[in-house]
Amino acid sequence: MATPRGLGSLLLLLLLLTSGQEKTTEQPRNTCLGRNNIDKYDILNLNDKASCFTTCRPSGSDSCNVENLQRYWLNFEAHLVKEGLTEKVNMTFLKALVQNLSTNAAEDLYFSLKPSQIPRQVMKDEDKPPDRVRLPKSFFRSLPGNRSEVRLAITILDIGSGTLFKGPQLGLGDGSGVLNNHLVGLSVGQMHVTKLAEPLEIVFSHQRPPPNMTLTCVFWDSTKGPTGDWASEGCSTEAAPEGTVCYCDHLTFFALLLRPTLDQSTVHILTRISQAGCGVSMIFLAFTIILYAVLRLSRQRFKSEDAPKIHVALGGSLFLLNLAFLVNVGSGSKGSDAACWARGAVFHYFLLCAFTWMGLEAFHLYLLAVRVFNTYFGHYFLKLSLVGWGLPALMVIGTGSANSYGLYTIRDRENRTSLELCWFREGTAMYTLYITVHGYFLITFLFGMVVLALVAWKIFTLSGATAVKEQGQNWKKVLTILGLSSLLGVTWGLAIFTPLGLSTVYIFALFNSLQGVFICCWFTILYLPSQSTTVSSSTARLDQAHSASQE
Repeated sequence: MATPRGLGSLLLLLLLLTSGQEKTTEQPRNTCLGRNNIDKYDILNLNDKASCFTTCRPSGSDSCNVENLQRYWLNFEAHLVKEGLTEKVNMTFLKALVQNLSTNAAEDLYFSLKPSQIPRQVMKDEDKPPDRVRLPKSFFRSLPGNRSEVRLAITILDIGSGTLFKGPQLGLGDGSGVLNNHLVGLSVGQMHVTKLAEPLEIVFSHQRPPPNMTLTCVFWDSTKGPTGDWASEGCSTEAAPEGTVCYCDHLTFFALLLRPTLDQSTVHILTRISQAGCGVSMIFLAFTIILYAVLRLSRQRFKSEDAPKIHVALGGSLFLLNLAFLVNVGSGSKGSDAACWARGAVFHYFLLCAFTWMGLEAFHLYLLAVRVFNTYFGHYFLKLSLVGWGLPALMVIGTGSANSYGLYTIRDRENRTSLELCWFREGTAMYTLYITVHGYFLITFLFGMVVLALVAWKIFTLSGATAVKEQGQNWKKVLTILGLSSLLGVTWGLAIFTPLGLSTVYIFALFNSLQGVFICCWFTILYLPSQSTTVSSSTARLDQAHSASQE
């Protein structure tokens, strides 16, 4: 009976040992917390830390310490330049070259940065690779200390699609990202190199980005925010046929940042600019309408003049357009489908009214200054009003009957939502948008520009008989043209130049939203003082003569 009891004790002991081993192996290593082996750069630790490039994501941030991991890779370059270390690193996620260079360089030095290969120095008789870095010969002379030789480290790091080296701006979900997820690191010895007299040059080769994307040369600034962020100070970006060239006056980790031209932050800023401009315009347009009512009551002659009525009709349409815009943007996608349909239709209607009244301003100006004779029309302003308010109504009714209104979403390249408002539905309704908005605007705008050009030609070239009397009065002519430009919607024409870059988008948003301010200034200058002292007295007299002919 002793033998079974001995076997039982042995089995119990083995069971306890096995359970203890299982407990030990169940303990997580927490590699991505970056607490262990933070200064170890052997192959095993490099592979462990590199796995965090893909496993560290916003949804699993509790298991990752982004700050520790980023510091680990930033310190890797300092580790590389220590004496006696290997001169080349060749891993799937990391390519590095460590090389001793003489500081008495007689010419610029070039190094290949092809992501699939270890960086290498390019000899002067070789063709320049598409991805490369150029160190000017003056670079070595500007280094601190008198050294005959320095140790240069060049690294190419693939940071993957996780959260490492993305920063807060690239975590907004607006499609921004590091181009090809590749970082280029440069360091010399243990020196902190900044403010180079002649910047180094890094060339990133890539295909042509989409038209709504912009590329910016950046470097990693570990002092920004709690975990660091990308910055562009000291770096400039220049487009090249084969890619993008970065010029930077310091050494660190560099990358090419790809962002939508209208990312979420840009859309937010543009929306705020437009809302502020529309609010200010509404105040000035309301003042214009009140001023017109006061002048109509106080001046008997003012009742029969058509131009003030047309100006106020344009101002009224713009006031209602700005109001519809503010309601539409403020509401977004809130409410039922029917409410969204109604908001889109109202916004479309007042937009077309504004375009139509700008075209009618151009027509009236044509009669005043170009045609001049045989301009009698019975019930002139009534007919203009039927066109100004009736034609847009017919277009909106036709558009609405085709069920074209609905939720419209502005997206970036990654199909993420930047802005939602009630406008035209996506899909076949876009053809209606192109016809009733883009095409209609283009017709009225071109007509207005032709009339404005004719009026400007008359003002500046057909006043030779009074040239002696009007010496030094050219500024008044310029102000007259600017005032007429506000009535004809020249600021809307800035939309044509928005594809040139983000700066033109900001200019368009600012000046176009302030059209009501410009109209108010023109109306006040034209009618509030004595007409004999205004810069546009000739325009006022022409309108009086035209109004008299209607009577």
